[in-house]
Amino acid sequence: MTLSFACIVHCFFAPSIIIIAYGFLSFSLDNELIHYAILMIALPISIIALSLGYRNHRTISFLIIGLFGLSLLTLAVFIGDEMIERIITLSGALIVAFAHFRNHQICKELNCSCHET
Repeated sequence: MTLSFACIVHCFFAPSIIIIAYGFLSFSLDNELIHYAILMIALPISIIALSLGYRNHRTISFLIIGLFGLSLLTLAVFIGDEMIERIITLSGALIVAFAHFRNHQICKELNCSCHET
């Protein structure tokens, strides 16, 4: 959920931060590199978390929803139009966050001990 939130914050605030940063930094920030980096971090973590959630709770619907959201995030990297890319990225991030949130709610409803240390 945190990575999805970070993705949403990046979508909304990155243009302003990049414009401000050009005044202070002597190098350029590559926006596409940031997209790839966030995706390469989010994909394995989300796949592992959703898979573990499915294995512990046996609710496949949120695994499928989460994988759909991750597919949207991956698709957004390859879209050329910036506005469509933002819409797809925002949608994918919200869907992944929803899947993680519902998975956590199911865990609490089942009163399972999978999150206890």
